Formats: sequence, C-alpha cells, structure tokens
Amino acid sequence: MFKRTFLIVLDACGVGELPDADLYGDEGSDTLGNTALLVGGLNLPNLARLGLGKIHDIKGVSADVNPIGCFGKMAELSPGKDSTTGHWELMGLVLEKPFPVYPDGFPPDIIQKFTALTGYGVLGNKPASGTDIIKELGEEHIRTGKLIVYTSADSVFQIAAHEEVVPVDKLYQVCQAARDMLRGEHGVGRVIARPFIGSEGSFIRTSNRHDFSLKPPSRTVLDYLYERDLPVIAIGKIKDLFAGEGISEHIKAANNDEVMEAIAKSMDTYDNGFIFSNLVDFDMLWGHRNNYEAFAEGLEEFDKFLPKVLGKLRDEDLLIITADHGCDPTTTSTDHSREYVPLIVYGKSIRQGCKLGVRKTFSDVGATISDIFSAERPTWGRSFFDDIKRT
Repeated sequence: MFKRTFLIVLDACGVGELPDADLYGDEGSDTLGNTALLVGGLNLPNLARLGLGKIHDIKGVSADVNPIGCFGKMAELSPGKDSTTGHWELMGLVLEKPFPVYPDGFPPDIIQKFTALTGYGVLGNKPASGTDIIKELGEEHIRTGKLIVYTSADSVFQIAAHEEVVPVDKLYQVCQAARDMLRGEHGVGRVIARPFIGSEGSFIRTSNRHDFSLKPPSRTVLDYLYERDLPVIAIGKIKDLFAGEGISEHIKAANNDEVMEAIAKSMDTYDNGFIFSNLVDFDMLWGHRNNYEAFAEGLEEFDKFLPKVLGKLRDEDLLIITADHGCDPTTTSTDHSREYVPLIVYGKSIRQGCKLGVRKTFSDVGATISDIFSAERPTWGRSFFDDIKRT
C-alpha cells in the first residue's frame, strides 16, 4: 500500500502534561498550549487542516474543521523525558528504567577517570545552560586548557571547548573516550560535544555539535527495516540518537531550515523506504532557552513549509508528524517536560478525519511502520495501520 513513509519529529513540541508529570516537576507544562496563549494565538492553518486543533486546545488553531489527516496523541511509556528515550520508544524500544541524571554534577571518581583517560582537567562539573557556562568559564578554559564539563536535568555529559584551544576533531575523540567510559551504572543517554568560538563577552556555540549516544540495547524498527534492505534515511540528529544503528544513509542538517530543505529534497530523491527526520531548533534553541516568541515563529515557519511536503506526496506515501517530549518555554524550567505528544497521520490513500485517540505508548508509531513495510514487529506498540486504511 505504501512505498515511502516520512516521519517528522517536531522536537519538544508536547501537548500537555502526562498524568505522572508531577513526579518530574512538570505540573502545568503544555508546550504548544502555553506558547500559543503567551503569543496571543498561533497561525497554523496547515497543521489545523491536518487535525492539530482536534488533538489539543491551542489558541489560534481551529478545531472547527473537517481534517484531512488522522489525529490523536501519545503518552510516553518509558520513564524519563529525554530525546534518546523518546526516539527509541517511537521505534519500538521501551526502557524499564531511566537514564541516570546528575543534579549535583558527576561523582569525583568519574571526573578523575575522565581526566586520566583524556589528559584534560575539568572546569564546571555542574548542571548549567550551555550558553551561560561558556560565558562563565570560557576565558578560564582558554587560559588553562581545561575542558568545560556540565550536565542538565537530562541524562547528558556535555563537553564544551573553544575550537582554537581544542580542535573539533580532538574534542570528538575526547567525547568518544567519555562515551566508552560512561557505561552501566553511569550510562548517560548522550555525551555531547559543544564547540564554541569567539572571545570573552562574545562566545558563540558553533554548528559542530555532535552527540555520542548509547547504542540501543535491543533492535528497533530501524534494524528490522534495514535487515529487509529497505532504505532507512536519517535526517538531522536521528543518526546520533540511534548511534548509527539500522540507518543506511545520513543527511546532515544542523537546524530547522536545513532539515526542512533535506526533507523536500528527499521526496524527490528516494522512491521507497523510511525517511526519519528531527527538527531540533524547537528544543535546542528555543525550548531550553525559554524563548517562546521564537518557538511560536518556528511553528509558523514549519506550517508554511507543509504545503511543499503535501504537494510532493505520492499516492503510495504516508506522512507522520509527532514529537519526542515537551520543553515548555513559558515555565521557569529550562529542561524537557513530561508531556503527551501529538500524532498526525496523512496520506492520499488513507482515511480522512480518523480519530486515533490517546495512545498508550509512542511505540504505536513503530508498530505501524513495521506493518506498512511488512517487517518484524517490535515487542511494544499497537499498530494503527488498520485504523487509517480505507475500507
């Protein structure tokens, strides 16, 4: 029935707190809803036409439409609220326990081992905003050559270094050493290289960020598709989140504009397969920095891009739009938020206006993709393939 499936993850675009949000300090979080309220409403006519207003109350997004898409929302079954967990669950892998986090910084023995492995001293070792910590410690880093190590509420070991002090290739080597070290009890979800440039008072992070994720502990839908010789195309940070597992081709894209350009180009390039993309700016640039105005503008830019995607879809194509967690830019927190995520499904050959309800796990997406391509089904997830098929 389908030759191509396009999955677009709007990173951090949650639609309201999950029932267990209080366990994560996320009561009241509602990324899209709260953002819309603060900007006086969002202008998203194309997402509304696909059914977004039927999923959640979002000021400016009409629910009084006959949607052309199928629509619902999904709960996260895995514990946690980070990008790796969310993307793994989308592909059928549900975790039993969350990745470790370090609200007080990393234990001394971890830092000592890191220094012994890499030969670099450490500055920071605390939870911090990436822009704030290079402002605070950037000059000392240049003077001493020590690396800036920091974390957040997410399971990350982040290493910042000035590109003229530690060349990018060397920083990547250091991050790989940290990745190899951080296993088992201290197996953080991601080690992240955070290069920057500039001088005191004007430090700027560059686009040479690179994530070193844990390999998924078991096979995902990506592996099942890859094993069937189906093209699995990863756009943006998808490859990093899956440590390259189950991916046949990677298209590098550092921001929303580049990802959207790559999606459009992929629709002209590939005649079959699974094209998996992530629009990172909602999370990296706007959610974590509580910039709700830019978050709203980014949503409207994506909405303006949607007609290009819809116009390129073939009869044998399926489009799925969702998210991996929330990151409400209107709250005092700068961290991810434990939220439902939207589920929008559209294709010229499927039903219109189908209610997909509240799904118990993100893995329903992976189960559906497995059905579409007649691949092995993951352990978790209930396919909605039969729900969207025309009778």
